[in-house]
Parts: sequence; structure tokens; C-alpha cells
Amino acid sequence: MVQEMFDIVKGKEDQMQKTFLSTQEVAKVLGISKQTLLRYEKKKIFPKPKRNLINKRREYAIQDIEKLKGIMGRR
Repeated sequence: MVQEMFDIVKGKEDQMQKTFLSTQEVAKVLGISKQTLLRYEKKKIFPKPKRNLINKRREYAIQDIEKLKGIMGRR
């Protein structure tokens, strides 16, 4: 499912390869709202994700999403 999400997002982009998902995209994969994802991060239920060095947005790799799914008990 996670890899499928990456493939869908990649298909929308012309020549760029997307290796990270946004907060909204990760929330959709996990089946929770974006606000819940951010709340879990704030309460330290989820680890803080890496940030883009240029725009400071959160970036999630496949491994990060699998870790979050494990924390939620949704492997």
C-alpha cells in the first residue's frame, strides 16, 4: 500500500522522482487525519520526521511510514 502511494504520487509528476511523502499523504496511508498525525508527533507517540532543508516541511520515507504503522499496530 505504501509503495503504491509512492507510485501514484510519482505518476503525477513529470520527470521528478518523489522519494518522500507529505504529511497529508502519510495521514491518508495511515487512515488518520493530518491533525491526528501532528498531534501524535507533538505528544511524542510518533518520532519527529526529517525536515526538508529548503522549505522545512516534514518528509516521510517508506521506512518511516512502516515504523509509524508498527507503532499503530497496523502491519
